[in-house]
Amino acid sequence: MPIFTFHIWSMTLAPTWYGLMYAVSFYIFFLALKYQKMPEKQIDTLLFATILWVVLWGRIGYIVLYNFSYYREHIGEIFMLWKGGMSFHWWALWVIIAWYFAARILRISFLNLADQCVWVVPFWLLLGRIGNYINGELLWLPGYSGFWAKIVNGVSFFPTPLLEWFLEGILLGGIIYWKRNNITYPWQLGVWFLWGYGLARFITEFFRSPDSQIGYLLWDWMTLGHVLSIFMIIISIFLHIFLKIRNLRDRKKRLNYSKAFIQ
Repeated sequence: MPIFTFHIWSMTLAPTWYGLMYAVSFYIFFLALKYQKMPEKQIDTLLFATILWVVLWGRIGYIVLYNFSYYREHIGEIFMLWKGGMSFHWWALWVIIAWYFAARILRISFLNLADQCVWVVPFWLLLGRIGNYINGELLWLPGYSGFWAKIVNGVSFFPTPLLEWFLEGILLGGIIYWKRNNITYPWQLGVWFLWGYGLARFITEFFRSPDSQIGYLLWDWMTLGHVLSIFMIIISIFLHIFLKIRNLRDRKKRLNYSKAFIQ
């Protein structure tokens, strides 16, 4: 849905709410890195890697996981990002990989770098869900006429994006921001985010109409979003156990080294 349409000579500019939310999200990420007094070289590398991999892999993920048969027949629409169609689960995975390689290039700790960056992601989601609501996307329960109902083509729907806005953006973002200076092992914020988003998305999937081209996968209630969220929760639990044990082992090694040095 264009915000406005502007014609200049033979060109037409029609920025969309979808694109605007992504642009604002990336700018917030830039400000967050500046706020943490990160060196300019690190900011440039991280910003470039994040924008590239979010757009590239978010789009690829949506095409492969959600609508491959359609885009196989409409190849030209693959590049029409302004029409929407991004997979968060997919781009989240690849952004982690992008940050890993950025850390290698910059020769800094990946886990510490991720903790510096991940607390911003819920605020990206917050903006994205506002864009979904404005565009009338990802809705549920036609005929709903209660609080903040969304009207699309004369039909009133339950405003699922606003529920996601609260759980994924406000609640999860607030918790991670509050805890960002009180972590016990490297990448704890990343683990909390994966677990929190997986749980929030699992809940909100019950309040979203399934993708028409996929429908329900199991038991007339489990969607692809449910499945991906379950995997995200399982991965977060595994990472929590692994990183916690590794941190305790490293602390024990440091303690043993200190005792040997004192003796």
